[in-house]
Amino acid sequence: MVRERVSVVFNRRKTVEKCGFGYVEIQIYLSRTGRKFIGLGKCRPNELKNMISSLEVQNELKRCKDIISAMLLFDDEMTVQQFESYYLSKKKSRSNNFYKGTDQATNFIIYLKESIDKERFSDGTRKHKICTLEAVKRFGKIRTFADLTPKNILEFDEWLHDGSRTDVSVHTYHKHLRKMTRYLRMADMIPADPYERVKLSRGKSKERQPLTEDELDKLRAIKLTEPLDHVRDLFIFAAYTGLAYCDVQVFNFDQMTEKIGNIYYIDGERLKTGTKFFTPILTPAMEVLKKYDYNLPKITNQKGNEYLHLIQHAMGLRKSLTFHVARHSFATLAISHGVPIEDVARMLGHEDIRTTQIYAKILKSTINEYSTKLQDSIK
Repeated sequence: MVRERVSVVFNRRKTVEKCGFGYVEIQIYLSRTGRKFIGLGKCRPNELKNMISSLEVQNELKRCKDIISAMLLFDDEMTVQQFESYYLSKKKSRSNNFYKGTDQATNFIIYLKESIDKERFSDGTRKHKICTLEAVKRFGKIRTFADLTPKNILEFDEWLHDGSRTDVSVHTYHKHLRKMTRYLRMADMIPADPYERVKLSRGKSKERQPLTEDELDKLRAIKLTEPLDHVRDLFIFAAYTGLAYCDVQVFNFDQMTEKIGNIYYIDGERLKTGTKFFTPILTPAMEVLKKYDYNLPKITNQKGNEYLHLIQHAMGLRKSLTFHVARHSFATLAISHGVPIEDVARMLGHEDIRTTQIYAKILKSTINEYSTKLQDSIK
C-alpha cells in the first residue's frame, strides 16, 4: 500500500472526548521514522468538513504537496530537516510579497514541466525544451520563481560552458528558458525578466567538417563489432540519404518510400519542423537497409554519438564524427556532384535555402568545374 505523503489528521491528541474539540493538522509523511505535523487550528467534529474545505487549509495543503514534489524531483533526502528548510523559506518568501499574485516560492521546475506537458510542440521542439528542463534541474540553483535572478542566469550560463556543449547549444538552452521568463513577466508572475538585465554572448557556430567520399569509403570498409557496426551503418544510411538522426529512427521502408526507375526515394516529413522532404536512397544506404532486412537498428542519439567518437579514434580521423556530420556530408556530396542547391534543400527538407547553405560546404573543385564551364562558354 502506498502511503499518502500529505494528509489532514484530526484529533491526534485525543482532546475531543475531554474538551469537545480536536486539533486539525497537516501530516507530512517523509519516511517510516520521519513525520512532520503542521497545526491548522481546532474545531468540533461537525465543523471539520468545512474547515478542511476552506481556502486557507487548501492553500496550505497545496504548498506542502509542492514541497514534497520538489524534494522528490531533486532526489533530496526525505527528512524533516530538509522539508523544514523548504517550508521556512516558503513562509519567508510569502512575507516579502515579491510577486504579484504568484507565490515566489512556487516551484519553477514543476511549473516548467507542466507547461511543456500542456503545450503542443513538434517532437524536436519538445525534445529541446525537455533538455533545457533537465539542464536547469542539474544546475540546481534555479528551483523557484524567486531564483530567476540575473545572478543565477549568469551562473547558469557559466555552468553550461563546461566544455561539453558548443556555443550554439548553450544559446539554444537560453532561448527556451528566456521564452518562459518572458511569458512569466508578461503575465505579471515575476517582477522582471532576468534576461533583460544580462548580456550573453551567442558565440559562433563551429564549421562542421563533412566527410569526403574517400573518408566515407574508409568508414564503410572498417571492420567493427556490435554495437559499433550498427552505429556506423546508421551513419552511412544518413550520409547517403541526408536524413536527420531523429528521422532515421522513425524511418519505415514500406510506408515512406517510392520507386522511380531504379532508385528508391524517401517521401517523408521531418519530425523537427514538420516540413516535407523527398530524397534518394543511394546505393550505400540501400546496402545498409538490405543488411538489416529493411528494419534499421534503434539507438539513442547521445549513445550513438558516443560510439561514433570511438569509431573516429579507431579510424584516426581528425574530424569530429557525429550524426549531424552525416547529414552535412550528404549535402556537400550532392553539391559536389552538381545537384543544384535548391534541390538539395528539397532533399533535406529545408524551407529556407539559407539553411541549406549553412549545411553545404561548397567545394573548391565544384567551383572550379563550373568556372571552367563558364570560361569555355565565353569566347
